[in-house]
Amino acid sequence: MNYLGIAAIYRFEMSRTLRTIGQSIASPVLSTMLYFVVFGSAIGGRIQAINGVPYGAFIVPGLIMLTVLGQSVANASFGIYFPRFTGTIYEILSAPLSFVEIVIGYVGAAATKAVLIGVIVLATAGFFVPLHIAHPLWVMFFLVMTSITFSLLGFIIGIWADGFEKLQLIPLLVITPLTFLGGSFYSINMLPPFWYKVSLFNPVVYLVSGFRWSFYEHSDVSVTTSLVMIAVFTVAALVTIARIFKTGYRIRK
Repeated sequence: MNYLGIAAIYRFEMSRTLRTIGQSIASPVLSTMLYFVVFGSAIGGRIQAINGVPYGAFIVPGLIMLTVLGQSVANASFGIYFPRFTGTIYEILSAPLSFVEIVIGYVGAAATKAVLIGVIVLATAGFFVPLHIAHPLWVMFFLVMTSITFSLLGFIIGIWADGFEKLQLIPLLVITPLTFLGGSFYSINMLPPFWYKVSLFNPVVYLVSGFRWSFYEHSDVSVTTSLVMIAVFTVAALVTIARIFKTGYRIRK
């Protein structure tokens, strides 16, 4: 394992975040404040507690997931697309690095950024609602695994995209709608039977549900199912990336 090569990619990607740290932090903090003003205060005051949890506190896990998913995909997709755009990807491919080491460097940096943003959103939410975290270690586990899984997805998008417009296509048209419809701001148990069954085909439901359980010990689907689905998503993304590097899809062509 070429740890120096992994560290070089990781440090380079993290340095981009440090150069824009104000924007990186200010954006999620302001977004969190707006969500709590609109959903937590204006709307939350008219909604009864869900599973014994005040609505303002109930939306915290979903709000964190909304931010983490977007940040993971955006950071990873731009991180690998930019070298392709500038042509420096060939320098990386010619270096003594396996595709596993390249993925660890880029995905590791993207996931680290997403986790940091998630922690910042969590800390910001603490100023608006009283938070109760039943299982802190599980909170970090779901946060880290979700960041890694969607950073892998972002890596795939960054290779697939042949223009900056396409980098935003899937996040805007797929990821964001799935997140809003995945129980981020409501429990899918509140839906009519038909739409409840439809929601079970939304992969984000399992991420949000498991993450919310780690806070309040309440979930829309079993925690075991959430863990299995995360494992399935991660393996599927890894297999896809391995196939991409094996065939050279939009990397060597």
